Amino acid sequence: VQLQASGGGLVQAGGSLRLSCADSGRTFSNYVMGWFRQAPWKEREFVAAISWSGDRILYADSAKGRFTISRDNAKNTVYLQMNSLKPEDTAVYHCAAGPVLLMTVAAYKYWGQGTQVTVSS
Repeated sequence: VQLQASGGGLVQAGGSLRLSCADSGRTFSNYVMGWFRQAPWKEREFVAAISWSGDRILYADSAKGRFTISRDNAKNTVYLQMNSLKPEDTAVYHCAAGPVLLMTVAAYKYWGQGTQVTVSS
């Protein structure tokens, strides 16, 4: 599994971004995929996760109603659609792959390098 996240950028509050995370490996569909974020001086925190088939999804409370996670196993890609962005969403967003659908950092074995999301007020 080799994960590459993209799609971050600078956006005004209330705007939208769509993050993508592509896996160049051959076993993408075997894994749960998650998105986490880390703001400066803060712990890495869970945002959303999706099962290998896409039938089970978890969201952090901060993401519910605003963010949507999805995956396309044919393209080895997971997405995070982020709407109604707030300044507090500013962070480096990381995608991750793991065997179990959980919200904890420790549950994910493989990590991408992250993409910066900055939301201005």
